[in-house]
Amino acid sequence: MYYNPKKELIKNVVTITIILAIAVVSTYIIYNKFDHSEIVDYSSESLDITFKEELGDEINITNVSPVTDSVGLSSKAHTITIKNNLTEKTTFIIKLSDNIEKIIEDECQEYLIPREDIKISIRYSSGQTEIYNLSEIDDDILVVGKLKPLDSEKYTIRTWISNESSLPMGSSLHYHGLIEVEEKSE
Repeated sequence: MYYNPKKELIKNVVTITIILAIAVVSTYIIYNKFDHSEIVDYSSESLDITFKEELGDEINITNVSPVTDSVGLSSKAHTITIKNNLTEKTTFIIKLSDNIEKIIEDECQEYLIPREDIKISIRYSSGQTEIYNLSEIDDDILVVGKLKPLDSEKYTIRTWISNESSLPMGSSLHYHGLIEVEEKSE
């Protein structure tokens, strides 16, 4: 049997190239799955709205665990990016309303967490964070914002059960909310 070093070198280079190609393609596919599968986009005439979570505009509290505000501020976040597509200033509102459709679907009207027990925080792109009880919010409006032409703004919303709540840990009560972004006429 004749050993040809040139032939072995070519065989090894081809094998390594195939392995590297498989690794690169696999990494790309995995990156795309995790990076882009959770983005949910909505568009209107002048706004592009992007939710960075898999459930998009839905907020659900299914585990009653009263916590302090500092712990609540590190809970699961719902991130929204709003972009103005117009060449003129636009005004919008962000609302958090009860998800009536989900409540009817789950037949859970009598198992809802009282709004005064739910805390909500809104963090603006500027870093400013505001905390409210859900019952303190008028007409479900969290934010009234304005965007300059072709500008965008990012908001982070978190919800949790207040540690001042009288609800027992592990209660079967829950909350279904819906984040809505609407254009507002000037």
